[in-house]
Amino acid sequence: MKQVEAGVKAKPVSRAGGARKPTVKAKKTANARTKAKPGGVRKGEKGAVVLLSGGNPQIAKSDGDAPVQAYIAAMPGWKSEIGKRLDALIAQSVPNVRKAVKWNSPMYGIEGQGWFLGFHTFTRHVKVTFFRGASLRPVPPGPSKDKNTRYLDIHESDDLDETQLASWMKQAAALPGFLGPRS
Repeated sequence: MKQVEAGVKAKPVSRAGGARKPTVKAKKTANARTKAKPGGVRKGEKGAVVLLSGGNPQIAKSDGDAPVQAYIAAMPGWKSEIGKRLDALIAQSVPNVRKAVKWNSPMYGIEGQGWFLGFHTFTRHVKVTFFRGASLRPVPPGPSKDKNTRYLDIHESDDLDETQLASWMKQAAALPGFLGPRS
């Protein structure tokens, strides 16, 4: 029989003539069983938040300020500061705002009117979604497949025009919001 390389284990395989063919069997190591999730967080670590693709924190769907603050705290690097600034500006601009984490994003709305704004973490930017953004003046710059929705992408080097953002937030809160599936 031929010599078998390290990590390759000979396993009987039926073949014509009774010959046996070596097969590769994956080694099970501690690392393979506890493979880290994106962001370096292992599933099941107590108090840890899993970062999904692009560094988006995975926070359970829930209403209120606490899950939104947990999302913001788990945003990686400079994005967390953007999240804090956005959240504070929204709370200041729309005093009766309703907060929640839905669809794995912080959502902001008015009770009985639906959601007017949400944001989501991506690898290189934070995307602010104005669900009725086409009705805002001036219209936010990012187009959408949905004729009503507009986006604002915030990158690390961007200067935030908080006056314009506050204006858009106030305008958006005054419009009927996005209800979404089972909102």
